[in-house]
Amino acid sequence: MATPANNRNNNDRSAMNKPVDNRKKYCRFKKNGIKYVDYKDPNFLLKFVNEQGRVLPRRLTGTSLKFQRKVTQAVAKARHLALMPYVTDALK
Repeated sequence: MATPANNRNNNDRSAMNKPVDNRKKYCRFKKNGIKYVDYKDPNFLLKFVNEQGRVLPRRLTGTSLKFQRKVTQAVAKARHLALMPYVTDALK
């Protein structure tokens, strides 16, 4: 027999306090017609990296899978050529 505490379904308090963002996510590469992600442009690549230097996931940026892979490869190349840092305390 389930107890009322375990049978909360959608009435969980932590779920109710989360902000809801209803904006439509879009791939900025498809919208602007960009076909090539340039690894030599670190200022553009910083938009896809958080303060710690980690690549942001698709669910936050809205980038399509095809371009997310290209962004990840471009960030890796830029890091290898020392255009971007691997890890930092405060990148932005």
